[in-house]
Amino acid sequence: MALARRSFSVCWRRFRRKAGALPYNIGLVLFGTITKGYTVMKNILRMSRCYAPTLKEDPSDAELASHRLLLRAGMMRKNAAGLYTFLPLGMRALNKVEAIVNGEMDGIGAEQILMPFVQPAEIWHESGRWDDYGPELARMTDRHGVEYCLGPTHEELITSLVRNELRSYKQLPAYLYQTQVKFRDEIRPRFGLMRGREFMMKDGYSFHATQESLQQTYDETSEAYARMCDRMGLKWRAVEADSGQIGGKVTTEFMALAEYGEAEIVYCECGYAADAEAGECRCEVTQYERDAMEKIATPGVHTIEELAGFLGIPETSCMKALSGKDADGKIVVFFVPGDHELNDIKANRAVPGFELLTDEEMEAAGLFKGSMGPVGLPEGVRVIADWNLKDVAQWAVGANEDGFHYVGARNGEDFQVDAWADLCQVKPGDACPECGKPLDGARGIEVSQVFQLGTKYSESMGATFMDEDGLEKPFIMGCYGVGVSRSLAAIVEQYHDDAGIVWPLSVAPAHVCVVPLGKGDDIMGPAQELAEQLAALGLEVALDDRDERAGVKFADADLIGWPLQVVVGKRGLAEGKVELKLRRTGEKRDLALDSVADTFGPVAAAVAAEDLQAFDRLFS
Repeated sequence: MALARRSFSVCWRRFRRKAGALPYNIGLVLFGTITKGYTVMKNILRMSRCYAPTLKEDPSDAELASHRLLLRAGMMRKNAAGLYTFLPLGMRALNKVEAIVNGEMDGIGAEQILMPFVQPAEIWHESGRWDDYGPELARMTDRHGVEYCLGPTHEELITSLVRNELRSYKQLPAYLYQTQVKFRDEIRPRFGLMRGREFMMKDGYSFHATQESLQQTYDETSEAYARMCDRMGLKWRAVEADSGQIGGKVTTEFMALAEYGEAEIVYCECGYAADAEAGECRCEVTQYERDAMEKIATPGVHTIEELAGFLGIPETSCMKALSGKDADGKIVVFFVPGDHELNDIKANRAVPGFELLTDEEMEAAGLFKGSMGPVGLPEGVRVIADWNLKDVAQWAVGANEDGFHYVGARNGEDFQVDAWADLCQVKPGDACPECGKPLDGARGIEVSQVFQLGTKYSESMGATFMDEDGLEKPFIMGCYGVGVSRSLAAIVEQYHDDAGIVWPLSVAPAHVCVVPLGKGDDIMGPAQELAEQLAALGLEVALDDRDERAGVKFADADLIGWPLQVVVGKRGLAEGKVELKLRRTGEKRDLALDSVADTFGPVAAAVAAEDLQAFDRLFS
């Protein structure tokens, strides 16, 4: 095994010098026989040499399981708020996630490129996003006074790249992708990799001559994203979503279900699913009927809960009012059902540039916080109401006077609504917009998203091609993102227990950890031999050859989350056997040393085929 400690190329050169008289093909065969253990040794990760500093205690600022465990298991270290270094074990897992992502992208015909992380401001000015993106866009100026930004996304750069290269419909469609570091200057980076400032992302971009072509690529990519989630072992849902600052009207998010996910999703047994911020809200509104509109004194009543309690009616019979202004500073008041919240994204869609008024602005506009209503509003104030209120004839609302409310206010008679819109945040219990049944709820982590951008960037940046009729037309574009580092965090959120991480086989830093209980040759020799046997079968093997107590090794093995542990001890060796432990279930069994190859052969083949339950066969 001395050859295993040298590079393959060095070994080959030295061998050829000593056996120079042999024909090349015979020498190659002989060399392969002599060095057959070289590849095996490369597949063995020796923990005594691995930089994997584990922690006994949870870091004080780590809230989520993924944040705590990735730090404790020696997978990463924090450098500053939202900035992390991946350590060797973390890189092994991250590289596997990236390999799954890249493999699926290559499989649908996308081509990999690498664009610069730093982008010129000029192209962001062309698209109009330099000013629109907000403070999350990190801007800088070089020594020549030229402005740049750290890329949070690459729509502008990819469009500027192809606009002078793709000139004819005959060159379309084109589909390019990269895996690249991104930077978003989050105001409050938290939760580790879940909301960092710097993150690893796969972003792809497609260019098309027709909508039909875009739809085909959009569907193929969606299917590839579903396979990515499955191969990573994620429990996930594809949901309707909002396109946010990227743009476009058609978009789908792939959410990893997690108890502490940052997004709320709703779903139905019929198959419908949506991000709660983007889903269509259809809720039940009840009516508090009166013979006529009546103004009543409500001293000290300023919230929906207080109003419903004062009147003895459900919150669904009350109407909630929120005031704001549009991009031009004109006042608008939104009305939504009392048991629902105004959705900021939908409010901005109804009133571009919408911002809630401050208490001072409300007072200056003649509005009364906690007592606003559509009857008798100051002149010039627009009324926009949620469409679920459209068929409610009588409203219980504020009287625009502190300490007073109206009941029985008649829509169309006592007041007028200027516009109706979907304004509410959908929530569990609301009706499914497709089948009408009550929606269920869950929380999720967005791991990937697909967008149909249309011509948003190609039109603003002058990216055109010549169609079949010789006409100049803007590219129809698609955009497809996968949070590679975020996916890693999502996996840990789904796969962990009190002892540590429980990696799915496809993304584990290694498949098996051989744990020798002792340092003597009588233990380490058989452990080394066993590790080589398993590696020769194609398994990735870690060998915990550290000079540590058994308890430390067991605790670290569970914390790091090796899918299978093979324990080599004196007592077992005396009986010709080792102990296997399945990390996912904690099950244990003995295995005879002389049956390792026969037992693990079919299992190794299943691992290679990405069977996530391959090691379960050892315990069935």
